[in-house]
Amino acid sequence: MDALLVAAAVPAVLAALLHVYIFVLESLRWEERATRRTFGTTAEQAAATREMAYNQGFYNLFLAVVTLVGVALLGPVREAGVALVVAGTGSMLAAALVLITSDRTKARPAAVQGTLPAVALVLLALAAVG
Repeated sequence: MDALLVAAAVPAVLAALLHVYIFVLESLRWEERATRRTFGTTAEQAAATREMAYNQGFYNLFLAVVTLVGVALLGPVREAGVALVVAGTGSMLAAALVLITSDRTKARPAAVQGTLPAVALVLLALAAVG
């Protein structure tokens, strides 16, 4: 595996781990005080949105799984690995863009959610042309 592909795998794995953490917050800890503080919700809002957050958390988990499987395949089946990493990190970046375009006050969480996937995608693109 070439150096740029390895370099792309690092932020992809970190992005996947971040999305596993988001899964934990949204699907397993949504109504806990610390999670409510992170998302800026009240106990009432968290209770009212519990099912939505549960579903959204699993969406984040599935993106992480796709990305991690893609990284695992980068060596043995490069094309499939790249396709999966692009699908996972591309969806993560798209979700970050949707977040910022839907609510400008969410710029910080959008940056947190989108920076690592964006770096992975840029490095994958460089690996493809290099």
